[in-house]
Amino acid sequence: MRIVLAFACLPLLYYVAAIDTARRYLRERAQRRGREFTPPISVLKPVRGLDRHTFENFASFCRQDYPVSEILFAVADPGDPAAAVIRDLIDRFPEQSIRLVAGVSELGPNSKVNKLCRLAREARYDLLVVSDSDISAPPGYLRAVAAPFRDPQVGAVTCLYRGVPDGGVAGDLEAIGISTDFAAGVLVARRLEGLAFTLGATMAATRRCLEEIGGFEALLEFCADDFELGRRISARGRRIELADAVVSTECVPATAVELLKHQFRWAVTLRHSRPFGYVGRLVAGYGLPWTVAVLAVVRPVWIASAYATACLALRLALAWIVGWRVLGDDTVRRRWWLAPAHDAVMFVVSVAAFFSNRIDWRGRSYELHRGRLVPVPRSASDVERPAGYIRT
Repeated sequence: MRIVLAFACLPLLYYVAAIDTARRYLRERAQRRGREFTPPISVLKPVRGLDRHTFENFASFCRQDYPVSEILFAVADPGDPAAAVIRDLIDRFPEQSIRLVAGVSELGPNSKVNKLCRLAREARYDLLVVSDSDISAPPGYLRAVAAPFRDPQVGAVTCLYRGVPDGGVAGDLEAIGISTDFAAGVLVARRLEGLAFTLGATMAATRRCLEEIGGFEALLEFCADDFELGRRISARGRRIELADAVVSTECVPATAVELLKHQFRWAVTLRHSRPFGYVGRLVAGYGLPWTVAVLAVVRPVWIASAYATACLALRLALAWIVGWRVLGDDTVRRRWWLAPAHDAVMFVVSVAAFFSNRIDWRGRSYELHRGRLVPVPRSASDVERPAGYIRT
């Protein structure tokens, strides 16, 4: 009983530490406001297929108030339906420098990084900002990303993000997880050891730092290219900073099955990228399984009940301060009470992912070996999706 209660205190300590970390971050962010640094920027956007709000997402980068910037898009197939959206974007924003690169050589298994290798060669400027195709940027985003590069010791900049669901419980659960679980973990990792990774929502680096690690070509075999980029830049003694901006990403799972598949791929990838952090999250990051254990074995009942109440209160407080105060996530404001339900799903998925090295990604199956993608041979029924599919 005492052993269970002792281990059950770990998530309580984590929740308290995460809440304190979020409060500190809010104070830091307020103190940094007004610092300007605006070197020319090349925004690199690797694209495949259509998201549900593709034009709006792309347009948010065109509406940035920034002195000098360009936006480069790349598609592997000239017939990709996203190419037509990009051409429309070029017509709608004639004042913004926008270029489309159609046709990319397959240098490695990571199709996104294949495109980034080509885009980096095409880019005019030395500050490169990469973001996923389903990202929407707020006003002032480019200024916020550029500002930390005032310090020459900064090698890369990334930023937090929130999920934007289209409706339905599956999408809400994914959005809640991003804002109240994943983001909290990023802030705690930043406080404990400093950032040693970047996030796919924003990967900004100078061309010089990129060349020091071997360019995007060094990331071609990795599934978590965002993590690997930051790890390599950090290993060379450069700092990685969080930008004072929060971007939005689409949360598109329409069903529970889609949600579980997405979360499973994410969990397997995370385990290979940060194995010790993964185990730590599994043991101390989720209070719900420990609450069940405490209620089952700890006596007297009032102690178990007090633990359950404290655990739930701290978890919901963490969800509120990170999800709403830090990220401004409206889904959290409306449905904060879904945080324990997300934890239940994610704990089960994380346990299952502990025993698997296989993921399905963009219509292909891969085995992960130390984070590297090894394609699984296609079966006769494993057919490439047509170019006009809607990405989910």
